[in-house]
Amino acid sequence: MNIVTIIVNYRTASLTVDCLESLEPVARQHSDFSVELIDGGSADDSAALLAATIIQRDWHSWVRLTALPDNKGFAAANNIGITAALARADRPEVIWLLNPDTVALPGAIEPLLETLRTNPTVGIVGSRLQYPDGEAQTSACRFPTIRSEFVDAMRFGPLTRMLEHHNIAPAPPDHDCPVDWVAGASFMIRSELIDKIGMFDDRYFMYFEEVDFCHRAKLAGYQTWYQPASHVIHLVGQSSGVTGAQAVLKQRPQYWFDSRRHYFISKHGRLRTAIADAAWLVGRAIWIARAIVQRKPAIDPPKLWRDFLLNSVFVRGIIR
Repeated sequence: MNIVTIIVNYRTASLTVDCLESLEPVARQHSDFSVELIDGGSADDSAALLAATIIQRDWHSWVRLTALPDNKGFAAANNIGITAALARADRPEVIWLLNPDTVALPGAIEPLLETLRTNPTVGIVGSRLQYPDGEAQTSACRFPTIRSEFVDAMRFGPLTRMLEHHNIAPAPPDHDCPVDWVAGASFMIRSELIDKIGMFDDRYFMYFEEVDFCHRAKLAGYQTWYQPASHVIHLVGQSSGVTGAQAVLKQRPQYWFDSRRHYFISKHGRLRTAIADAAWLVGRAIWIARAIVQRKPAIDPPKLWRDFLLNSVFVRGIIR
């Protein structure tokens, strides 16, 4: 298969170089493999560093760098890379999105390609994402719903177990299987799917864009699969600071709330979005009360409940 990998760098040039280094064996093994590297308007020395590294490492035969003048967001930057890839004379059959804070372990690409080869109805397949020590990360998920918002917000063990099938982020499966959506850090797409449903919705500046894409794929009759035989290290949150260890240190950015809002209103409508907002606010209020009484440590970003309320339909309204 002709494969093009899209990597969007934003002020993480050294991590992006590590990611490219992990792909060098893939480029040697697959003559039809290449990378569209997009610098998303980093406004630092990222583009110059990446350009110099590509020359120094002799990667110019398989890595093509495009530096954007400003930060258009993750979805829009990936779309620019996808557009460039699909416009090539040797149009790729497969697009593989990789985060800049990933390292593809040896053999990571083959199980993804094999899943697409053997399952014609699979349009998207994602890797087993893991920490550097090998521990699996949650990357095979369910679509967000009203119940999942309540379960996620309340964090109450018995309720979580009772409503396990509504948990958006269950434990990673140990076998390949269809799922609702897979994390965008390693996200392989059959090109024909893009022809059918289009690219990412660039109204998602960052976050929820892969959830939306998998939802649209499902409506078009394509499956999304999780493939744990493909191992990719993901240094969670290094490129955004919103997830992972850094998440509790920073207030959640406005674009996260904007993306969540756009997803719920576009997929569930205004009334169900209002119910989902209420479910999260009530569930998290219960959690906060329990945390105070039981003296649980703070694990949320600062001002999360207040920020969620201010971005809910009850304060912000229902206009997108």
